[in-house]
Amino acid sequence: MDAMGVVCLAVAVVLVPGIFWVWDSWERMKRQGQAGALGSGSRTLLVIAHPDDEAMFFAPTLLGLARRRHRVFLLCFSAGNYYNQGETRKKELVRSCGVLGIPPSSVMIIDDRDFPDDPGVQWDTEHVARVLLRHIEEHDINLVVTFDAEGVSGHSNHVALYAAARTLHSERKLPEGCTVLTLQSVNVLRKYLSLLDLPFSLLHARDVLFVLGSEEAARAKRAMSCHRSQLLWFRRLYVLFSRYMRINSLHRL
Repeated sequence: MDAMGVVCLAVAVVLVPGIFWVWDSWERMKRQGQAGALGSGSRTLLVIAHPDDEAMFFAPTLLGLARRRHRVFLLCFSAGNYYNQGETRKKELVRSCGVLGIPPSSVMIIDDRDFPDDPGVQWDTEHVARVLLRHIEEHDINLVVTFDAEGVSGHSNHVALYAAARTLHSERKLPEGCTVLTLQSVNVLRKYLSLLDLPFSLLHARDVLFVLGSEEAARAKRAMSCHRSQLLWFRRLYVLFSRYMRINSLHRL
């Protein structure tokens, strides 16, 4: 380890306990302004594009909502069939959701040629919006969680979900009292800082911030390990270093 690495590690050891104290105090204050959609017992719909999105990107949110006793539904807009692994990936998604506290009866997977798992295909915004609204109404949802305009990784399928949610919100088609939260995308440097990104997250968080402790982080990793077909070497590194496995910052539309 070079000298700079030693310095960074020493700083982290000194600062992390203080950071967690700041986070705990900040979260308690923020909760007072989140009593609506983030209150205990809300019905939440997590909207993702592919099996594994729930663990790779949203595990802190799902486990944070579980602490608040939300009933969480998951809507996945594709089977993840880009490499003809769709049937395998659907089963992996159900297992991962089980680890994250979502029962199979609350997992909905759309396997439709209109929504292919393909970064080169732009999903029709109006079509996605209609399907999304139907599920929101059917399940009496009052909180929707999905990607932001950059889609974390820039994947066009992720971005399509944001566009649809944004359309429903801006056109006032959502049921009264239904809130939309979008997952904040960060730059590549911050993306792979893991918990060391916490100071930046605290400084830049606008609405909701979820941070996992060690036990919950281990649970998030177990969820990701359910996606065996996707655990190539670079995704294993992602699990170790990505801040999305420990931290989620969300913005309200």
